[in-house]
Amino acid sequence: MHAALMRACGVVAAGVVALITLLVCWDVVTRNLGLRSLPWINEVTEYALPIATLAAAPWLMWRNQHVRLDLLGAVLSPAAQRRVDRMASLLGLVVSLLMVWYSVRVLLDSRDAGSLVIKALVFPEWWLYVPVPFGFALLALECGRRVLFPSGLTDEAETR
Repeated sequence: MHAALMRACGVVAAGVVALITLLVCWDVVTRNLGLRSLPWINEVTEYALPIATLAAAPWLMWRNQHVRLDLLGAVLSPAAQRRVDRMASLLGLVVSLLMVWYSVRVLLDSRDAGSLVIKALVFPEWWLYVPVPFGFALLALECGRRVLFPSGLTDEAETR
């Protein structure tokens, strides 16, 4: 179940990046051909970037492809490296849970205020915040897994 969820994060991130790429290419081509551009493309791509980032982060961590300081691995013993990894995962868990809490508060405050985004597209501002608690909850889930099962690599990471 966890592996399927993490793979789904990767698929979502790839799909969003593909959509951004297509929209930007469409915009560039239509502008260069002197055709009418779609005014909402810049906004959609702007709003899609955080979605791609929030979906990719837990997937990359699950695959052990996240940013890490490899220099420590060269100077620490394997046992010390595992302890550092576990402490980093615990810190990541705490920070991710704080971000979930804070982002839900911001989302609810925006919803309660009735704030709107008024550009080419008009919609409730809180919609922009919806991906944030989900993305950080998925990061917290992966960090928690790493705290509880520090030596457990994913199947994909082991077969590389």
